[in-house]
Formats: sequence, C-alpha cells, structure tokens
Amino acid sequence: MLSHITAAEMLHHHEVEQRDRELSLLASIRERVAARAAEPALHRAARRPSRATPRASRTTWARPIGAHPTTRCPQPTACATA
Repeated sequence: MLSHITAAEMLHHHEVEQRDRELSLLASIRERVAARAAEPALHRAARRPSRATPRASRTTWARPIGAHPTTRCPQPTACATA
C-alpha cells in the first residue's frame, strides 16, 4: 500500500513540475510578444532579414541504386554502375 502512495506522490510532483514549466513557458512567450509589440516600428524594420538557404534542386526522376553522376556522361542515370 505504501508503494501506491509513493507512486501517487511522485506522479503528483511530476505533474505539478510539468504544469509549472508550461506556465512559465507561456509567460515568457507573452512577455516576448508584449516586448516586441512595444518596440518602435523603425527598429523592427531595421532588423536584418533572415537568410533562408535556397532549396536544393532535385532531379527530374529518382536516381537508380548504384548510379553515380559523372561529368563525362551527358545522362548520369544512363551510365549507372551496379
């Protein structure tokens, strides 16, 4: 019976800690949003834009297993080596 009580207490403490972490995270998000809204519009516009890397170009079709693209072959998939 004592082990049931101990397990229940541990579960309760875990849930309380989890709830506290979630509430503190939500509070920090609210503070960040409020601080950003209070920023003058000039400062927001002066920020450096983030640079997204362009997506790598994909081939028209999937390369067969064992095919290695080479610079000598005009059609890399036709020169597959198995």
